[in-house]
Amino acid sequence: MAGLIGVFGGTFDPPHLGHLILAESGRQALGLDKVQWVVTAQPPHKPNENRTPVELRLEMVAAAIQGNEAFEISRVDVDRPPPHYAVDTLRLLAAARPDASFAYLLGEDSLRDLPVWHRPQQLVQACDVFGVMERSGAEPDLADLEKVLPGLSARVRFFRAPIIDIASRDLRRRVLAGESIRYLVPEGVEQIIRRDGLYR
Repeated sequence: MAGLIGVFGGTFDPPHLGHLILAESGRQALGLDKVQWVVTAQPPHKPNENRTPVELRLEMVAAAIQGNEAFEISRVDVDRPPPHYAVDTLRLLAAARPDASFAYLLGEDSLRDLPVWHRPQQLVQACDVFGVMERSGAEPDLADLEKVLPGLSARVRFFRAPIIDIASRDLRRRVLAGESIRYLVPEGVEQIIRRDGLYR
């Protein structure tokens, strides 16, 4: 049995310590056997943003998670044409590992917005667990969400993670401004950014 697998999606441009802390906190709190980092080639809600080439982002994620045997990279949203919606991602992951259950990792703000996601009711049915990181000021009303998305509340499991105020867009800005990102990203990620002159 493959057990319970976490699904942690994002553009990871670049991956940083906040991503690692969230993924590891979710793994421990939810008892996940693995966490699959799903690198999104082009998020459907941000179609016009310029992104670092996806193969470089995959390389940065590989450098970030090196040494953690519970973390692995998924190319499910790389090796297929867009748009890449969470409901389709989960369906494809489940088809590849039919003996596994899946926990989708997200923040409370994303849980609150779930009704406006693409085919949200199908997403609820496709997902065994929604692992929701608690964030102050973003407390969703589960009772109201349940009215819109029946079956959701039984699948939600909240967990806490240390709050690290790092955002990829701020890291890109720091690099562009010539500021240090040391200790904000893993050393291997910083080396790739420097090697390829990313974000300058």
